[in-house]
Amino acid sequence: MEYVIIVLLVVIIVLVIFSISKNINEGNITERLGKLETNMVKELGEFKDKINTNINNDFEKIDEKIERKLTLINDHVNERLDVNFEKTNKTFTSVLERLSKIDEAQKKIDSLGADIVSLQSILTDKKTRGIFGEVNLKQILVSVFGENNDNVYKLQYTFPTGVIADSVLFAPEPLGTIVIDSKFPLDNYRLMIDKKAGIVERKNAEKQFKIDVKKHIDAICDKYIIDGVTSDQAIMFLPAEAIFAELNAYHSDIIEYAYKKRVWIASPTTLMSTLTTIQLVIKNIEKDKYTSVIHEELNKLSIDFKRYKERWDKLSRSIDAVSRDANDIHITTDKISKRFDAINNVEVTKIDKK
Repeated sequence: MEYVIIVLLVVIIVLVIFSISKNINEGNITERLGKLETNMVKELGEFKDKINTNINNDFEKIDEKIERKLTLINDHVNERLDVNFEKTNKTFTSVLERLSKIDEAQKKIDSLGADIVSLQSILTDKKTRGIFGEVNLKQILVSVFGENNDNVYKLQYTFPTGVIADSVLFAPEPLGTIVIDSKFPLDNYRLMIDKKAGIVERKNAEKQFKIDVKKHIDAICDKYIIDGVTSDQAIMFLPAEAIFAELNAYHSDIIEYAYKKRVWIASPTTLMSTLTTIQLVIKNIEKDKYTSVIHEELNKLSIDFKRYKERWDKLSRSIDAVSRDANDIHITTDKISKRFDAINNVEVTKIDKK
C-alpha cells in the first residue's frame, strides 16, 4: 500500500512539473524544482511517518483485541473443561457405584442360586415339603392374627376323632371351625412342565398330577369336615403360587371337583386375602358385642338418671317450701321488731300522789 501511494505522488509531481514548465522560464525551473523536490521529500517523509504510526496503532489495537478474544476463549475453554471434568468425574463415580452394586447383586444372585439348589434338594423329599408348607402356613397365620392367638387359630390341632390338622381357624358363626391343611403335589407337577421331557411322559405326569390333587381334596374332605365339630367346608393350602395358577388356568375340572367337595384351594396370596377378610369380620363382631354392652349400660344409666331426677325434684320442692317458710318467718320477725321499736318510743307520764 505504501508503494502505491509513493507512485501516485510521483505521477502527481511529474504532472505539476510539466504544467509549471509551460509558464516559467528555464532559469527558474531548476530552483523551483529543487524547492519542490525538497518539499515533496519532506511531505513524503511526514506522510510515511503518519502512515507508519497509524499502521502501528491499528496493529496494536488489533493485537489487543486478539489478545482479549484469546483470553476470553481460553477462559471459556477452561470453564467448559472444568464443567466437563466435573460431569465426567460424577459419571465415573456413578459408574463405580453401579459396578459395586452390580457386584453385590451378583454375589446375592450366586447366593440365591445356591439357596435355590438347596431348596430344590429339600423339596425333593415329601416330608420336608410337608414341613415347608406347614411353616409357610404358620407364617401367614401369624402375620394376619399375631403369634399365639389361640382364640382365633391353633396349629397342629387334634380333633376328637384323633386326626391332627395343620391348623384350624375359629371363625365366627355361621362359618365356625375351619380346617386349613397344607398340601404340596410337586413331583408330577415338575415333570408335567418340564420342556425337556417327552410329550407322552408329560401327559402321563399331568394325569398323575390331577390324581394327586384329587386325592388330597378327598383326604381333606373325609378327615377335616366333621359334622357338629367343624364347618361344612375346609381349605387346602398350596404353598406354591405356580401350582395354584396352573390349576386355575388349565385344570378347571379340578377346581369344580374341589367345589363339590367343599374344599377351597388357596395359595399364599389368596389365603392371606381370605384370612384378612375373616379378621375384619371378627373385629366387626367384637365391635358389635361392645356396642350392645355399651347400649345396655346406657339404658341402666338412663334409669338411674331418671331416679336421680325424681329425687332432685322432690328435694327441690322441699327446699322451695323451706325457703317460703323462712321468708314468712323473716316477715314476722320484721313486724315484731317494728312493734318493739314503737313501744320503746312511747313516752310514759308520771302521776303525782296527793
